[in-house]
Amino acid sequence: MRSLTPADLPPPFARYAHGVLAPEGARILVTSGQLGLRADGTVPHDAGEQAALCFEAITAILAEAGAGAHHVIRLNAFVTDRIHMPAYMAARDSFLGQVPATALPASTLVIVSGFTRPEFLVEVEATAALPA
Repeated sequence: MRSLTPADLPPPFARYAHGVLAPEGARILVTSGQLGLRADGTVPHDAGEQAALCFEAITAILAEAGAGAHHVIRLNAFVTDRIHMPAYMAARDSFLGQVPATALPASTLVIVSGFTRPEFLVEVEATAALPA
């Protein structure tokens, strides 16, 4: 995988790439949106903890396919308020902490009016490219 950050564009705002080129013949893994739900079914009140749980779930899904964060080519995230953006971004950056700058995924963050249950503040989905 190769991150694409053209020199004539301003740099990304954080730890992500403007575009990603997946290797030829890669197998694509797509997750559903993951919510900040603990194993016991409870939902933390904190957006940062919810985001961390989203990334824990994504990590488990990736591992099930024999993949890791370095295989992720795109993250789509949704938060219910701008105030949750820094907490989400900190969780995302932690998830991507071991990924080299030359292999960072593309990333989008959208503010939405809400989710299926009002206590959810963050949802994250991932797309990964795995070797054939």
